[in-house]
Amino acid sequence: MSGPKAPKDPESRRAFFYVIREKEIFGSVQPDGRNVQFIYEDMGRLINSAQVTGNITDEEMLALLRDTAGFCRLVHSIGVSVETEDPMQKIDFVFQMYGKEDRLGGGTQICGVLRGDGAEVRLKLEEQEWSGDDKEPGQILFLFDEPELMATASVRFYLNDGYQAPEALEEAEIDFHSSDYQNMMARSLMSKGDTGRVRRAIGRAQAGEEVTLAYIGGSITQGAGAVPINSECYAYKSYKNFAKRFGSGRNVHLIKAGVGGTPSELGMIRFERDVLRDGQSAPDIVIVEFAVNDEGDETRGNCYESLVRKILMLPNRPAVILLFSVFADDWNLQDRLKAVGERYHLPMVSVLDAVVPQFRLKPGEGRVLSKNQFFYDMFHPTNAGHTIMADCLTYFFERAAEDETEGEEFLYNGLPEPVIGADFERVKLLDRKELPEGASVSSGDFCQTDDNLQAVEMDAELALTSEFPYNWMYDGAKGQGGDPFVLELFCKALVLVFKDSGEVKAGRAEIFVDGVKKLTADPQVNGWIHCNPVILLQEKETKRHEIRIQMAAGEEEKEFTILGFGYVSSVH
Repeated sequence: MSGPKAPKDPESRRAFFYVIREKEIFGSVQPDGRNVQFIYEDMGRLINSAQVTGNITDEEMLALLRDTAGFCRLVHSIGVSVETEDPMQKIDFVFQMYGKEDRLGGGTQICGVLRGDGAEVRLKLEEQEWSGDDKEPGQILFLFDEPELMATASVRFYLNDGYQAPEALEEAEIDFHSSDYQNMMARSLMSKGDTGRVRRAIGRAQAGEEVTLAYIGGSITQGAGAVPINSECYAYKSYKNFAKRFGSGRNVHLIKAGVGGTPSELGMIRFERDVLRDGQSAPDIVIVEFAVNDEGDETRGNCYESLVRKILMLPNRPAVILLFSVFADDWNLQDRLKAVGERYHLPMVSVLDAVVPQFRLKPGEGRVLSKNQFFYDMFHPTNAGHTIMADCLTYFFERAAEDETEGEEFLYNGLPEPVIGADFERVKLLDRKELPEGASVSSGDFCQTDDNLQAVEMDAELALTSEFPYNWMYDGAKGQGGDPFVLELFCKALVLVFKDSGEVKAGRAEIFVDGVKKLTADPQVNGWIHCNPVILLQEKETKRHEIRIQMAAGEEEKEFTILGFGYVSSVH
């Protein structure tokens, strides 16, 4: 006679798929004092995670992940586990829905308390109190009790009855020394270009002179996906590789100036401030990384080429390297932007050319790593991905050092004519800190200063630096009457930079140029705090223009922040 059998756990037999699988997380210190790892799942990221990490191909299942209602139809429960050095370390987990009316504060938050011992905690959706404002899956947060702790996390979705998922695929360890890896590096070198300026910098480093590498770009250059972001990002790793290979140990320096979610349209405006440090720095090599950020560039490459020309024209004649990163859907803008590299004989390094061909191979056929191993989310690389990006740049530097051809002569007598455009090559930043000669500002009720700004990790620091702190803010909560902001200046091109925000209190503003309405700026469109550049003027001749900014009708009790302007003028 057999004894009683232990009841089986029906949840263990549920089909599931991973959306996060053994990814590094890190408790970054936030301005509010919390120690958080944010993993954003909006803008199609959750669907991409299901495809790349969970191997989901069923279009119906993927479509259900677009909104909260579909998510609840598909997902029965969320399984979460973390591993830390201290198995008793407590970490709070939050899966946050974004709201329809209150994007950041109106949605349901599915919460759990984890330990760092790797044990999975399951959070059943049926046990949650759901908000009536729910719109879509928004973000995952891991909150640490102590700052700057690291962990490895996994999140998987257990499915409701009637849905199936493929088995989780095994992933081989990445061999960074294999012949297949070296072949991948060789593919990354789209063009060696004219190596004259790079070789000059290498020679100075080898001679023990001070050499600075600067990196300007979007969130990938900021280090998104790298854990920790300051020392695992591609910029830091490639700088360290260069310093080790060519420097004396301490004579090579880093400038990292990546700002998430921003294109070259903003990069060209902030270049003097963030890279040249307002004249305090003169980088010898500048890596430009905007190939996945410039889809929304209104000029379709004019701003990008303007930035490149701005750098090439600097008195110290720095080298410029174009770096083309890639998204998880195998996309970037290198086909558009490579024309700029070809015009000026610039080195071009393509991460797309390196990794995408091998993604299509099976293990044993030359594949070095999977998409899940390369991508942290649909936009950003993992630590391994950042290492690969750094190695691609290092591969170029090695080839450049071996190059014995003459070069750079075609640039001695000035730059050739632009291939796309150069309307903004002399763009300058205008903000509250300093006005150009002949300009005047009447701030009206845009008289406050906003300190809730997009902030980024510069150089090798973990500390956050706020972008555009010298701003003009309208705060309707202070009972202002709605008097407009008025700027008058001589210019032939002008870019407004305003603050995007997902907060309910952010309001729309109407922008007028010489009395004619140009646009209505809506901070809610993108749904998160970052810097949004829009072109207001692009003309052939310099004239005096009046820019008037006022709150839209019905928005007088809300907020709007003018971060600054980029202007081009032939008046000196």
